[in-house]
Amino acid sequence: MHRVAFKMKLFPGFAEEYKTRHDEIWPGLVEVLKAAGISDYSIFIDEETGYLFATLKADDPGLLDNLPTNPVVQQWWRFMSDIMETNTDNSPVSIPLKEVFYLA
Repeated sequence: MHRVAFKMKLFPGFAEEYKTRHDEIWPGLVEVLKAAGISDYSIFIDEETGYLFATLKADDPGLLDNLPTNPVVQQWWRFMSDIMETNTDNSPVSIPLKEVFYLA
């Protein structure tokens, strides 16, 4: 099992909307993520800055490379693009984070 962490950023004033959309996450998206071997996925927010900190576990990190081509993932990105920083393909600007400490 591999642990992955990354950060993203919301536009100012959209913390509640971000939470609401994730409270109502699409079942089809959950299926896609689980099929890619993702588990233990959490997203935290720094309410002062709008930065999101995400962590997840992946059975095979190579399977994550296939997610950007999945139509459900692309649709979710479009749905979220009005409230967070995105790339030209609507994917969230996502900055990988390097692990420097872990206590099991």
